[in-house]
Amino acid sequence: MTELDKLPVPLLAWYRENARVLPWRSDPTPYHVWVSEIMLQQTRVAAVLDYYKRFLEVLPTVKDLAECPEDRLMKLWQGLGYYSRARNLQKAARQVMADFGGTFPDTFDAIRTLSGVGDYTAGAISSIAFGRAVPAVDGNVLRVVSRLTLDRRDVTKPETKKDITAALQRTMPREAPGDFNQALMELGATVCLPNGAPLCEKCPARDFCAAHRAGAELDLPVKSLKKERRVEERTVWLIFREGKVALRKRPDKGLLAGLWEYPNEREGSPCPVTGKEEFAASGKHIFTHIEWHMTAYTLEAESDALPPGWVWADKAALRELYSLPSAFAPFAHLVEEHLALTERR
Repeated sequence: MTELDKLPVPLLAWYRENARVLPWRSDPTPYHVWVSEIMLQQTRVAAVLDYYKRFLEVLPTVKDLAECPEDRLMKLWQGLGYYSRARNLQKAARQVMADFGGTFPDTFDAIRTLSGVGDYTAGAISSIAFGRAVPAVDGNVLRVVSRLTLDRRDVTKPETKKDITAALQRTMPREAPGDFNQALMELGATVCLPNGAPLCEKCPARDFCAAHRAGAELDLPVKSLKKERRVEERTVWLIFREGKVALRKRPDKGLLAGLWEYPNEREGSPCPVTGKEEFAASGKHIFTHIEWHMTAYTLEAESDALPPGWVWADKAALRELYSLPSAFAPFAHLVEEHLALTERR
């Protein structure tokens, strides 16, 4: 019997005792599981909880999501980042309405056809919501299995993931595939940690984990080095006039596509609006492949005129209408303070 074969019984017992209480686990409908899994991509559970609650209050069904205006959807998603996830979520909702008669598909292959849904997400939905015996293999699961079996192959390579998925397919209990997948994810998120030492004393697999026996926990998983991020120096203009701030919309494709932002350009570019500039603050934001180093200046515009496609936004519009990405969070308090000061005058 392999280490992986020994895992299901103690893992499921541990999960029943230690699973975090999460809203999508309490009511695992296909729509709820799907929304939660998309939100949880590249995002911590604690950060998702409030967004998930608010999202479902406004868009409780697939139909509601399919029909939601884009600006409203982006505002609901504001702060979660990776905004293409929200757009793909809506594309997939429209596919469900058009191709499946508004009923969420219930097989792995059909779920896999939805926009933004990969093997992991399709496996999670089909196992958790429909009880189908399909693995859901993410970074947490790859880490747990590579340590459990002392697998020193590169987990970023497709063939490694394919082999681990096949091994899990053979091992997972047919009577509880959703719980098994969630238990593996939970173990990786709370015990078999990615950064720093794993909490082996709390692990249900500690007695038969090959990496633990060999003292090699911190050597695994093996990952190829990521490409170094490119740094961009950018100038951000916080342009004010009569209790409003200037915003512009980003292009429909590319980084932060279609979102509103404070006007900004590469360092050295002139501001397209006339007025006296004053240094305001510095900030940094890290994307997957790019790192922005930003210097912000405040500017009182001399007229109402703005370049085409720009708008003036007051406090209410910023709060309710326009979704600004978290890249500009370092300057949000400056804008709020300036607008509040203008109101008091």
